[in-house]
Amino acid sequence: MIDRDSTLSILRQCELLGLCRSSLYYRPQPISEADVLLMRRIDELHLTHPFLGARRLGRMLQREGVEVGRRHVGTLMLLMGIEAIYRKKRTSLPDKGHRIYPYLLRDVVIERPNQVWATDVTYLPMAKGFAYLVAILDLYSRKVLAFRVSTTLATEFCIEALEEALRRYGAPEIFNTDQGSQFTDGAFTAVLNAKGVRITMDGKGRWIDNVFVERLWRSVKYESIYLHAYETPREVTVALARYFEFYNAHRPHQSLDYRTPDEMYFGTHKLKEAA
Repeated sequence: MIDRDSTLSILRQCELLGLCRSSLYYRPQPISEADVLLMRRIDELHLTHPFLGARRLGRMLQREGVEVGRRHVGTLMLLMGIEAIYRKKRTSLPDKGHRIYPYLLRDVVIERPNQVWATDVTYLPMAKGFAYLVAILDLYSRKVLAFRVSTTLATEFCIEALEEALRRYGAPEIFNTDQGSQFTDGAFTAVLNAKGVRITMDGKGRWIDNVFVERLWRSVKYESIYLHAYETPREVTVALARYFEFYNAHRPHQSLDYRTPDEMYFGTHKLKEAA
């Protein structure tokens, strides 16, 4: 709980609690209960069929007996920060103020911790609204290095997660993201550039380039988020802290020969002492 009379700054208290500062000002989103339920179902369908756009998702929902149009599905998808994953014609260019970095992982063999990190943002349903989750993942070990929950898609909470990961584990050689505005923002890339990290960005809509993060989202949602009706970002943050502790330290991964992310990460790499 945040103590506004404490000698610790609000920012420091948020860091200790794993909260994004924007979550302090959370109010339930002005969205109908029907739309909250609809967004959750859209999220479930998107996890299973990430190539479906608003039109076909709308058709699937209609076949399930939901009266909803393509435009409303598209509006909710925009609010959720999700889109269909497929190759598109280059009909628009990134903001001129944002540099788009080349893709560097083609034919790269990832064979050690801190060689490549990746990140992404996903939508989280709550009982009376929604939030967003960002996580920093070590691709070799699949270890979740840091995360933050926010009620907006502002860049700030992504930077907070990145700075925590760098503070606790040192810097990776390469950092992979998609071309989301949070990750092309100069404030975000400046943190990586200051550490001498090589930045790589996959093609827009190419989920295969961030497949391990996508698998993490499926695990998080089906093993934690969908099983509960969390009321606030604080409740979600506490639950995710417990889940990621389990995920890192106790959950064996078939792709890791049934070892845990912690076993893979710490087997060849020592934890850097926090500054």
